[in-house]
Amino acid sequence: MTPLLSRQDTIPARAGIGLRSRHVREFLETRPQVAWCEVHSENYFADGGPSLRALELVRADYPLSLHGVGLSLGSCDPLDMRHLRRLRSLIERSSPALVSDHLSWSSIAGRFANDLLPLPYTEEALIHLCRRIDETQGYLARQILIENPSTYLQYADSVMPEWEFISELARRTGCGILLDVNNVYISAVNHGDDPAAYLRNIDPQRIEEIHLAGFEDNAELLIDTHSRPVHAEVWELFRLALQRFGDRPTLIEWDINLPPLDVLLAEAGKAQAILERDNAVAA
Repeated sequence: MTPLLSRQDTIPARAGIGLRSRHVREFLETRPQVAWCEVHSENYFADGGPSLRALELVRADYPLSLHGVGLSLGSCDPLDMRHLRRLRSLIERSSPALVSDHLSWSSIAGRFANDLLPLPYTEEALIHLCRRIDETQGYLARQILIENPSTYLQYADSVMPEWEFISELARRTGCGILLDVNNVYISAVNHGDDPAAYLRNIDPQRIEEIHLAGFEDNAELLIDTHSRPVHAEVWELFRLALQRFGDRPTLIEWDINLPPLDVLLAEAGKAQAILERDNAVAA
């Protein structure tokens, strides 16, 4: 199989966008000044066709990250080798700089839930997840990043906070952390925790990418919908994250009620302005 490009760019510590199919044609016609793009891996698992050709054109001019939702790494089911083969094939074709999935599970006994379900944060779960990430990274022959989830419940059996669990997971397996700041905020509010404490305690050396998105408030819980602009509280938490971690590649996600492309790019522009202002203050 011939890769789309032989080089593998790094993702710059600048703002990028999650590129969805509705925006691809306009994106290719206008070639906007955005630093990088991320796509959902599973949308490009075909062996050919117009979607993969469009991804090739995007990849020719922009650094690329692949973000998956289907590995179900926390499940007790065997790893889905068909899924992994397709992901490896896409990696070989598109040479992404980053590959990521979630700290979650979504299948049991071969039946899949259309959601990213949380894990109990126990030593047993940590050993289980480490083994599966080791297998995944070995099969793909590369590091993956693991994203912290948004959660709406907590297990009584958990013995450590999420930041400790994911930091230890990264230390034992060599995987990186994709820190979703929106998810940090949502989970903290839903559980009555302090989101700033999460940022103070997670291992900063393992964070290789940041996600930002919008949520909805149903009066009982904050819901991670990716359906609106980033909220002011999340922008403020993003500033705190940059102060603690330094600049990181930062992505704007928007998956439901997709706005025009220029609105998505404007959100990325806000993130970029904060990254640059942070640099100016540091200088």
